[in-house]
Amino acid sequence: QVQLTESGGGLVQAGGSLRLSCAASGLTFSTYRMGWFRQAPGKEREFVASISWSGGPAYADSVKGRCTISRDNSKNTVDMQMNSQKAEETTVYYCARQNGPYGSACRRTGESGYWGQGTQVTVAS
Repeated sequence: QVQLTESGGGLVQAGGSLRLSCAASGLTFSTYRMGWFRQAPGKEREFVASISWSGGPAYADSVKGRCTISRDNSKNTVDMQMNSQKAEETTVYYCARQNGPYGSACRRTGESGYWGQGTQVTVAS
């Protein structure tokens, strides 16, 4: 059974940085692309970043240059470092195992078969 557990959310000041982490189990982690998404109340879940099984990243335009996604296949974790946080980025962030195995980094929400429970990020202005 695939399980994804996010951590690292919390309160950060606008302009500050935050590092989210996702621990995965129940899958051959090294062969799957992984993604981070976020969803504000009343809005659709949106793509933030993805990383292919081989480490190639993709980012939403809104976070490009401020965000770095990385993976550690020895620990079955995928992290996302977010800098220069904005108040409008206050929302719940979700880790996802994207369809695979293999494949390039993917921006499509529908390509995610498993989701974590989410972690709240609050950016104080």
